[in-house]
Amino acid sequence: MAITRYATARWEGDLKSGVGRLDTPQSGVFANTRYGFNTRFGDEKGANPEELIAAAHAGCFAMALSAKLTEAGHPPTFLESRANVELSMDGGPHITQIRLSIRGEAPGLDAEQFRRHAEDAKANCPISKALSAVPISLEVLPA
Repeated sequence: MAITRYATARWEGDLKSGVGRLDTPQSGVFANTRYGFNTRFGDEKGANPEELIAAAHAGCFAMALSAKLTEAGHPPTFLESRANVELSMDGGPHITQIRLSIRGEAPGLDAEQFRRHAEDAKANCPISKALSAVPISLEVLPA
C-alpha cells in the first residue's frame, strides 16, 4: 500500500520579478503561500524550496528516530531536530550539503547508544534516502 501526498506550485512571470504560489490541498498547511526569487536568494519573508526540504528532513528524521528509540524500548521524552540545507551558487544553484542536528532524551540510554540510534535514523528515514545524492552529516547535541 502506498501513500501519496502532493503539493502544487504556480509561477507567473520571469525569474527575478515573478511570483509563485504553493498549495498543499490535502493538509491545508500551505494555501496560496507566496515564494519568489527574493524569498529564495534574498531575505524577503516567504517560502523557498530549500527551507521546505529542511522542514521535511527535520520532521522525517525526528519521527524515524522516535520509532527507532521506541522499538529499542526507550521512547523519547523529547526530540528537537534541525536540518540546514546549503545552497551553493557556484556553477549554478545546487544543494551541496545537509547538516542534521538532534537534541533529545531517551530514558535508559547513554549518549553513545542515543548516537547509534540517531545515525541509524539518519541513514534510513525516507527523506534521507530520497536526498542521498547530497552529503548528509549529523551532530548529536547534549540534551
